[in-house]
Amino acid sequence: MSIITENGITVAEIVNLLSSLSRGAEYPYVNASTHTVVTIEEIISPYGPVYIKRWDPTKGETKNAAEPQSISTAMISRVANAITNGTPINIDRLLGASYNTRSALETLLCHTPPFYYCYPGRIELIHGKTKIKAGHKHVIYLPENLHEKGILCEKKLEHLEINEIPSKNVVYNALELPASTLKTGKVDTNESRIHSQMQMAIYEIGCSLSLKTFIAQNDTGIRYKGKMLSEHDNIVTKLNEIPTIGAFDGAADAGKLIDAIWLGDKSIPAVFEVEQSTGVTSGLTRMSNFKKTLPEYRGMRYIIVAPDEYREKVVREINKPEFTHLHAFYFPYSSVSELLGLCQARKLKGITEAFIETFLEDVYA
Repeated sequence: MSIITENGITVAEIVNLLSSLSRGAEYPYVNASTHTVVTIEEIISPYGPVYIKRWDPTKGETKNAAEPQSISTAMISRVANAITNGTPINIDRLLGASYNTRSALETLLCHTPPFYYCYPGRIELIHGKTKIKAGHKHVIYLPENLHEKGILCEKKLEHLEINEIPSKNVVYNALELPASTLKTGKVDTNESRIHSQMQMAIYEIGCSLSLKTFIAQNDTGIRYKGKMLSEHDNIVTKLNEIPTIGAFDGAADAGKLIDAIWLGDKSIPAVFEVEQSTGVTSGLTRMSNFKKTLPEYRGMRYIIVAPDEYREKVVREINKPEFTHLHAFYFPYSSVSELLGLCQARKLKGITEAFIETFLEDVYA
């Protein structure tokens, strides 16, 4: 099985590249002013994590005293999703403070044959004037121009500049959980809030695509932006009133607890299950039962929305024999935020629901 990203490289391919590096060899960091070295201790194939040690010999540090650290599958996945053949990426900017082993991953990647480090020019707007200044360190993937394994190689880039626009904040609007949720004491309210925020993100994205959204019957007590869900435009509360569902025996009942369903005039573009705290299996089971009650609608997608760190679990569950008929997609939280931010910043219009596939991962084996 291979996990394919939109840009044509897979998590498994990155892990395979790292696996080709010698265990125990000391790999110097890309930045020559940093004297840290890193070694690979263990790699869990095919998707990670990668276990490493790193230390600075100039400070008297030793490998034996270094604490083992890990490069997570989620971290590798985020990098894989950002890679485009021939396009420089700034690993530090991409990963930010979220991952403290980002420099180690950058180092190891650049010791593999298809990855180089480079310094593209940087476009800056200063006092109303555009200037090209010396660039920051980037990594570039060039699979058709391999260098020797185990060494660092710089790729000189001419007439290529980067405009590093600051990232936009993604706003998850005011949301109040139902009083019943807060009183039970059985639900982690933070977990429940994140789950509900993801449902509202799906709703907001659906609005940008001119779609209506059904929200699970047991979640309709949510207040969003100061109003009950039923008071919002493009929210559907009764599936049996939707012709594409209500016309089929048992379909509305089978779908009533599904977290979110996008509805077009004569289509069902997507069915979502958000897996923040419950098992992925329960969501896939609900979607499977729902699918069995309906005809084969063209373009209907089954999608698991889950945290980036759940990736391995999602892939495993989606590919169980009882769920393969769904050909389900994975929609990581980071991609939800990216798409929601785009919808908020650009007020997208005139795009089709197929646009979402550029943000999904097809992890079906």
